[in-house]
Amino acid sequence: MSATLHTGGGHVLFCKGVRLDTPKARMHRHEAQVNPYLPPGVAPRLLWRTEVDGWLLLGFEHVPGHHADLSPGSPDLPLVADTVHTIGEALTPSPARAPRLADQWARLAAWRRLAHDRKPEPAEWVWGRLDEFVDREHRAFTAIDGDALAHTDLHPLNVLVSDRARVVDWAWSRRAAPWVDAGLLVLRLIDAGHSPAAAERWADGVVPAWSSVSEQERTDFAVAVLGVWHHMAGVDPSPQRAPLVDVARRWVAHRLRDVVASPISAEQ
Repeated sequence: MSATLHTGGGHVLFCKGVRLDTPKARMHRHEAQVNPYLPPGVAPRLLWRTEVDGWLLLGFEHVPGHHADLSPGSPDLPLVADTVHTIGEALTPSPARAPRLADQWARLAAWRRLAHDRKPEPAEWVWGRLDEFVDREHRAFTAIDGDALAHTDLHPLNVLVSDRARVVDWAWSRRAAPWVDAGLLVLRLIDAGHSPAAAERWADGVVPAWSSVSEQERTDFAVAVLGVWHHMAGVDPSPQRAPLVDVARRWVAHRLRDVVASPISAEQ
């Protein structure tokens, strides 16, 4: 559940809760543990937490604003850039304990799973590169490892913009290389209408650590994300999954300089 609460004295706060007997309870406990370490002003502060009648409830300061518009030319982009840069600087090294993203992806080994259990895939060129993708994914596990605290889920619904951009929902935060959030934002920018090349240039100017990532590491990372999202779409085929897989596929096609059928080839 989630709700805006209007309490006595004119105070307003945001509350979200999950049942303690669901897997999401662990995620929300993690968010509560991480919140005190987040940079001031870039994430709502956790005001209280309680467990009662089988529920975990978290109360946050109420943050006004609209969901971030990441489309080309959006006035939200500079504000998002400032916040992402601040997060990267303040959370490297990570001030909080968190699981490692590299360990999570290595346990999943998405491309290895997909290679053994092929699902329908509209882009046959993907299946023609399975062995290469398994190798690239394995290299990506090393590339993404690091000691920064990464949000790992910076999509527009998790960024609220008013006078600044604030990032919410840190339940999936992980220790990772300091450029991981920038790399994942590239995918969200492509989804919002940027070409893959333009999205990468934007990230280059925002996160210094991303600008130092080698071409091979960028390609390995893009391939690994495609595998993770492809696997998730198979496990949980909710409506938002397929478009994300398509975006990741477009970025991989750009990184590999493949000639792929329109509209992908037109954007390269």
